[in-house]
Amino acid sequence: MRRILEQPQRSTATGDDASWAAVMARDPAFDGQFYYSVATTGIYCRPSCPSRRANRSNVRFHASPAEAAKAGFRPCKRCKPDQPGLDEQHAAKVAKACRLIEQADTTPKLGDLAEAVGLSPYHFHRIFKTIAGLTPKAYAVAHRNAQIRDRLPRSRTVTDAIYDAGYNSSGRFYATASEVLGMEPRKFRFGAAGEHIRFALGECFLGSILVAASEQGVCAILLGDDPEALLRDLEARFPKAQLIGGDRSFEATIAKVVGFVDAPKRGLDLPLDARGTAFQHQVWQALRKIPLGQTASYSEIAERIGSPKSVRAVAQACAANSIAIAIPCHRVVRTDGGLSGYRWGIERKRKLLDRERKS
Repeated sequence: MRRILEQPQRSTATGDDASWAAVMARDPAFDGQFYYSVATTGIYCRPSCPSRRANRSNVRFHASPAEAAKAGFRPCKRCKPDQPGLDEQHAAKVAKACRLIEQADTTPKLGDLAEAVGLSPYHFHRIFKTIAGLTPKAYAVAHRNAQIRDRLPRSRTVTDAIYDAGYNSSGRFYATASEVLGMEPRKFRFGAAGEHIRFALGECFLGSILVAASEQGVCAILLGDDPEALLRDLEARFPKAQLIGGDRSFEATIAKVVGFVDAPKRGLDLPLDARGTAFQHQVWQALRKIPLGQTASYSEIAERIGSPKSVRAVAQACAANSIAIAIPCHRVVRTDGGLSGYRWGIERKRKLLDRERKS
């Protein structure tokens, strides 16, 4: 005969009601937030446990496995609440795979990575993309690109940097160099030395604006109150490039940008030279698809790029955007619709959205 443990007292507290609703729904979102025990079985479980639902009168809630164990309950053998949750296990496996990719001389094969973390290739590929926001191959490419950007300024030659970063041939790197660096490798190595970046300062309804463009397209649209501060920001981004200001031939470009800011319905028909990681480019592309006058939450953007758990990384990609308005990070809001942080100030974000909705 099963020993009946101390019967729990009934509770009408809102917290217990919400916890019971989560147990009834077997909602994995609550795993780790609380645990529940069943007096008639003597076990405790996660909210998502697939075991047969218990009678509410026999259930009590615990803040931790230790608390449940102290009350005399054993861990369930199905949901294993005393062990790391499935999400934690998956995150640990992805972290291990990332370390293997970063430490390898050449990009590991999908099957080898999956075997190393104890998963099938299909399951591993799906979990990796969900957690990291990129496929294993894309992560390896992004890591290699980050390595080349880091090593170029410090290496004796461009070739040394290419091979040190994990490329097995210089031809493979040069085929994508412009996309990775935004300029020729030799120019990047010397802090964009020799690259010509034209810029102009102006005024719009948001205050001061600086527009800069490389040979590939607009590489910066900066907003602020102090034109000198905007210029210092540009200089910091391209410390050894030749910045050409006051160029009359560039007046048409800044006029188009200012006109777009003041009347967003016009659109902006200019090429962009956005420089960032593969993940940042995914986010920025998703931002450009948000219709004029509408907004999307960080979690919605994460869903749209196929990486629902990368909400924080999406926010960081928005913050890293240096091409204001053309890449409309101002259209990203909190889940409740409230305005969150904006690189150029919340008030500018509010004004931009108001103008877009009225246009």
